[in-house]
Amino acid sequence: MIRSITQQKPIEEIERLLEGMGRIFIIGCGTCTTLTRTGGAPEVEEMSRTLSEKGKVITGTTVVPVACDNLTPQILNDHGSRINQADALLVMSCAFGVQTIGSQLGAMVIPAQDTLFIGKEKAGGGFNEICIQCGTCIIGETGGICPVTTCHKGLVNGPCGGTNGGKCEIDSNKDCAWTMIYNRLSEQGRLDAMRKYQKPRNHLGEPKPGKYDIPV
Repeated sequence: MIRSITQQKPIEEIERLLEGMGRIFIIGCGTCTTLTRTGGAPEVEEMSRTLSEKGKVITGTTVVPVACDNLTPQILNDHGSRINQADALLVMSCAFGVQTIGSQLGAMVIPAQDTLFIGKEKAGGGFNEICIQCGTCIIGETGGICPVTTCHKGLVNGPCGGTNGGKCEIDSNKDCAWTMIYNRLSEQGRLDAMRKYQKPRNHLGEPKPGKYDIPV
């Protein structure tokens, strides 16, 4: 299962973002932030209590099924009067959900979370980072394994000189990403792909501003 992985901003930062706004409506998300326990019903309730203690008037709270769904504004119609009473909406979802709600409602939206990465759930409730949405994907040439997220150094040409016995020099309990890529490509009979030099990563990301025209 793929999720947007978030962590709650420090309450001091949230207070700063809400400065001058006395009446707040809080929105949580029933999918990603509920699963990661950063913006589900318990967290929304706790945030409501914390902000109330700090002098904010909470006009209402809700947890929508999927904050980034275009149907979310219709769901929020049931809370229309309480939303209209608020100076701002504090959204406890990933950045996509915040932007979706803001654009659809035309309201002041404040993010309560920092979006960290897209993660795949593993055993025990943890998550492995699988994509940072860098805009320069090369997994077609690395056997479907992303070196940017799998390698501690984010090397797009590897392995480095520190790999030892197929393990990472930074974390000896972790398989070396480029050993994994080598083994995968070997199984596929595609080892020649490792000989291709990949251009240095553009850490600014390309293309910008992230708007694409896709034929339909």
